[in-house]
Amino acid sequence: MIIRRPPDIPSSEITPEHVYLNRRKFLAAAVAAGGLAAAPGALQALGNEDPQEIPPRFKDMRSNEGEKPNSYKDITTYNNFYEFGSGKDDPAKNSGGFHPKPWTLSISGHVNKPGDYQLEDFLKPYRMEDRVYRHRCVEAWSMVIPWHGFPLADLIKRVEPTGDAKFVQFKTIVRPSEMPGLRERILDYPYVEGLRMDEAMNPLTLMVTGLYGLDLPNQNGAPLRLAVPWKYGFKHIKSIVSIEFVEDMPLNSWQAYASNEYGFYANVNPEVDHPRWSQAREIRLPGLFRNHKTEMFNGYGDQVAQMYAGMDLRRWK
Repeated sequence: MIIRRPPDIPSSEITPEHVYLNRRKFLAAAVAAGGLAAAPGALQALGNEDPQEIPPRFKDMRSNEGEKPNSYKDITTYNNFYEFGSGKDDPAKNSGGFHPKPWTLSISGHVNKPGDYQLEDFLKPYRMEDRVYRHRCVEAWSMVIPWHGFPLADLIKRVEPTGDAKFVQFKTIVRPSEMPGLRERILDYPYVEGLRMDEAMNPLTLMVTGLYGLDLPNQNGAPLRLAVPWKYGFKHIKSIVSIEFVEDMPLNSWQAYASNEYGFYANVNPEVDHPRWSQAREIRLPGLFRNHKTEMFNGYGDQVAQMYAGMDLRRWK
């Protein structure tokens, strides 16, 4: 969620050709990569105004590193959510017709308590909390976001996975009538993501239901999304409709799209570049330049590095 200096490579090399040919979407993608300043039609929606109803407790809330959260408007107007379009402003513009209530969450696979649950009833036992996390996108921009939700570990304990459950697979809902971005067919839908079981059980891994203490907006993944702060943003799957406990490593959507560029783990790693750009530095939105140094595991190494001891993190990217 950090925005840096103009990159060393053309924006056309960072953007898929079918997006690059669309000028409006090209501008948005170029800003995300750090190649342009806040140009009209790309970052014009960014601002510092927050809704008046934000609870006062967030006024002085900071991340564990002492960072102030981005504004509500920053977070809700600059997004990746391809089901609503590939431009960064598309999700905010195109998600108004999406209906996150009522919502059914399917739990399946190697668990003792599978079932289809009405989300509002399913959420009642959980103790919700606020957590301010860094969010780092693979495109080299970042934000600091105050999420509201509960640990994924609490859900896992509740549904009682069996010994055959080695991974957790998530899927996003597919509603073509409410998600106009599906018509672009950039990916094969539904969007799929996954975590290894120990990653899913890590105390940092959060099931998110809100932002700044308010209901999660459509463009940010209403009504239920994932936050895994040491991983690149594409792992943070949105509008989750299915959670399946599986034995084999899931093939996530971006890995299926371009396995040479996107892996299963997607741990933030400044020493492993994307094939088309460096990951050593970032742009911290709403800034304009890559003047923020990327930290290993996005700064959460003390809590997560032990899970990858002995692994070659260049191979297992």
